[in-house]
Amino acid sequence: MELSQFTDYSLRVLIYVSLREDKLSSVKDIAESYGISQNHLVKVVHNLSKLGYLETFRGRGGGIALGKPPEEVKVGELVRATENMSILECIPPRKGGCCLAGVCELQSVLVKAIAAFMAELDKVTLADLMKGKTSMLRRLNLS
Repeated sequence: MELSQFTDYSLRVLIYVSLREDKLSSVKDIAESYGISQNHLVKVVHNLSKLGYLETFRGRGGGIALGKPPEEVKVGELVRATENMSILECIPPRKGGCCLAGVCELQSVLVKAIAAFMAELDKVTLADLMKGKTSMLRRLNLS
């Protein structure tokens, strides 16, 4: 299973902003630190702010900050909000698809597998991802 680039960038943005703690971050700084497209990050940040994960501040001295404490940001919840979890045509919410849908056991096996995957992610918060904070700050040249 592969998560989309959008979900990957969403997680990276939240990690970066969490590392900055009380300082505002900018899309430009995040893009430069990770070496990724600023244009993509604008869309990611907009979505994260709509979902309440980020607060955005416009104007001079503006930037972005966490919209929730890191302990309240559940990785599973974020993945559900940013990812299409129907990995085959026979798994809802997709319609149509395979002529074996409903009689083949693959659907139930994959639904259980996705549920197990998400159950693991539901146990993890953004705060849990910050255990290597000192090393992360160094790697992103923020220390």
